[in-house]
Amino acid sequence: MKQIVVQCRDGETQVAVLEDGLLAEYYNERPVKGQLVGNVYKGKVVNVLPGMQAAFVHIGLEKNAFIYIDDVLPAHLDQVPRVKPPITELLKEGQELIVQIAKESLGTKGARVTTHFSLPGRWIVYMPYADYVGVSRKIDNEAERTRLKDIAERIRRPGEGLIIRTVAEGENADALERDLNMLRSEWTRVLERAERAKVPELLFREPGVLERLVRDSFTEQVDELVIDDRDKAAEVGRLTREMGLKLEGRIRVQRDESGKALHHVIGVHQQLETALQRKVWLKSGGYLIIDRTEALTVIDVNTGKYTGNSSLEDTVFTTNMEAAEQIGRLLRLRDIGGIIIVDFIDMASERSRTAIAEHLSEIMKRDRTKSLVVGWTRLGLLELTRKKVRESLDESRSIPCSHCGGSGRVVAPNAPPPPPSKPRTTHRPK
Repeated sequence: MKQIVVQCRDGETQVAVLEDGLLAEYYNERPVKGQLVGNVYKGKVVNVLPGMQAAFVHIGLEKNAFIYIDDVLPAHLDQVPRVKPPITELLKEGQELIVQIAKESLGTKGARVTTHFSLPGRWIVYMPYADYVGVSRKIDNEAERTRLKDIAERIRRPGEGLIIRTVAEGENADALERDLNMLRSEWTRVLERAERAKVPELLFREPGVLERLVRDSFTEQVDELVIDDRDKAAEVGRLTREMGLKLEGRIRVQRDESGKALHHVIGVHQQLETALQRKVWLKSGGYLIIDRTEALTVIDVNTGKYTGNSSLEDTVFTTNMEAAEQIGRLLRLRDIGGIIIVDFIDMASERSRTAIAEHLSEIMKRDRTKSLVVGWTRLGLLELTRKKVRESLDESRSIPCSHCGGSGRVVAPNAPPPPPSKPRTTHRPK
């Protein structure tokens, strides 16, 4: 059973996705800081860095955004020159530029922006200048892929790019064309605003969390959407009707008479706190240790209390399979991106290693964020990558420790004190 549980409280909207009662995704939106990815701005180039093939763009945020040359060159491979020109031939200081945020500001870095614009609809992602058609890889029926691609080629105009989303599987041409016409009209309004806008100015804002929820997540695979606010429930119902979805009957309002928050009543917060721990227990008695750096996440798998019932190889394989299932869920839930290395318990059988990698790959298909299981390294570690678009859940819900400086460790009480520093002396010439 798949549920979406929406809690609206104190101006904050928190969304939890539960699969068979287990928390699989969680995100929230505060009115003071909504999602920036997808927003389109009219900005100005303030600094061009030839040595980095990049530039900084002022778009009105606290930190200047940055753009790489690949995000300035044409999106379609057939149009990209084999040898990239210097970025100074494409961008000049003081030049006005329309850009879209592709990646949120993280740490000391500003937002990453692009000129490869994309507007997501219910069935289609519209790319006004991409000049190609793509179909979601998660649609694996070749006949259906061909049908959808043929429809997209018929309805698009020269120069336009379209990506057919996974939820479009089985949809007719009229639904796809309606979606496309709506996105075309939105892009036309963006260009009209840009003509009269001053720098910097927001030209298009990515829809709020409820609209994104209906657009991206509320599908036939969702058994019910539970929400604790009647007005917001009515808004979700309106959005489903506007998108032509017959899912209103799956919307249910639930409020606790004692005033408890919905996520506490259903058990979301309890699961969330457990999943965000450094040490996460498996049902069998094994456990995971999750350590993160700025560029890399390392996950260590341990048998813990689980001793198995037959052979050592079976005990190890069972623990690793359960760990793979949990890792796939935790990467989605914690929204961990970048390079991920998993140190599974050593397995003697190559067949077992292959089965673990395939199992994790299958689980990661449930993830809407692009990910790839790369394979086993020569040291016997499993390497995978997951696209990093915004702060992970860990980062957004925590701050560095003032005592340990973010290392996660403090000096032990019985540790020897550091050697005293030598006093500085000033020697005057005689």
